[in-house]
Amino acid sequence: MIYTVTLNPALDKTVTVPGLTVDEVNRIVEAREDPGGKGINVSKVIAKLGGKSCALALLGGTVGEKIKGMLERDGIDVWAFEVQGETRTNLKVVDPKLDTHTDINEPGPEITIATLDDMLEALVASISRGDIVVLSGSLPKGAPVATYAAWTRACAEAGAKVFLDADGSALSHGLGARPYLAKPNDAELSRLCGHELNDVDDIAEEALRIVNGGVGRVVVSMGGAGAVIADESHVLLARSPKVPVGSTVGAGDSVVAALAYAEEQGMGLADAARLAMATGAANVMQSGTQAAERAQVDALLDRVSIESL
Repeated sequence: MIYTVTLNPALDKTVTVPGLTVDEVNRIVEAREDPGGKGINVSKVIAKLGGKSCALALLGGTVGEKIKGMLERDGIDVWAFEVQGETRTNLKVVDPKLDTHTDINEPGPEITIATLDDMLEALVASISRGDIVVLSGSLPKGAPVATYAAWTRACAEAGAKVFLDADGSALSHGLGARPYLAKPNDAELSRLCGHELNDVDDIAEEALRIVNGGVGRVVVSMGGAGAVIADESHVLLARSPKVPVGSTVGAGDSVVAALAYAEEQGMGLADAARLAMATGAANVMQSGTQAAERAQVDALLDRVSIESL
């Protein structure tokens, strides 16, 4: 079983505004709403790939109920933990004229340590050896910076393979708990190591440093340039196919989803990398944070290139 954890979910409202102009009246020509938050995005993509997951999320208020209902209608198993306050709504502004994608994200409600502890206890009690737990996204107000580190250790002790996708202090603390897989993007990795990573060789060197620190596999996504994938035996460069961009929101989440699905299916590293790049590209072609159909992913597989570094 794959479990995804979203501690700071959101209702993603994506609007299209051609020629967005600051300090002027702007007209929306198209709008859509999607259940969001990084873990939830992972669950949506896994479902489209043909897999199953259980989406754990802290949900509150009418927005939280709406997200739960939207996921259930899409056939996704939702394990909701109630929080006080209203789940946030995030605004994604797509400007096709200027070719820009602007995110305006609310902070979300504050949570308590007791709520986090109850959620973790329930998750650990459900884990069977070999399950996959995806910890991803920002931490909500009230969550300690070492939350992902504590959850990684607890889930790993219960027998799960932990996939970590975070940024900043949440990422640096989480890596210290040695997850099975970590997926920073190139900007997050630069912030982590404290200096700009100028090319693929720099990224590969930093990824290997993390692997040597005890993380099983590191996947560094680089947007349209693909990803560097490193473990103790391999360093690969997977190049994404060039595709028309609908929305880049959730592209990294789709990569994580494909990696988790591939791991559950027992795929080798190269096949997992190929699926991840094709899935990321297919999802970039969509509007909002909707997940691409499996047929769209499969159509891109042969356009992914894999090389050893």
